[in-house]
Amino acid sequence: MSTNKPSSYLRFLNLIDTLDRINPGKKLDSTEEHLLNKIVLSSFAKQSILVGDLISLAELGSQATLHGRLKNLSAMGYIKMVANEDGRKKQVLPTKMALKRYEEISKCLEKAAKPA
Repeated sequence: MSTNKPSSYLRFLNLIDTLDRINPGKKLDSTEEHLLNKIVLSSFAKQSILVGDLISLAELGSQATLHGRLKNLSAMGYIKMVANEDGRKKQVLPTKMALKRYEEISKCLEKAAKPA
């Protein structure tokens, strides 16, 4: 059964695309998105996530690649890395900018889910 009306998911993708065009300098690649999702979900669950935890996610890429992506996320203002008590490990935290991004994505999802 095919209709000419776009599905909620297609409307959502269009809204996300619009969001990315509004912030052209802040476009994330898929690896950066995966990392940021993990960081925000950990923060939401009140669980600490360390740089070492993130760069060991072999399914997302090599340690060097993942470390570079974390540096990119930090440079774009989406995350901050905070040294723990002894200074040997760094906890990764989302910034206000990252949380605002997820609020905007949520708005897109809500808007797409409403009947057209």
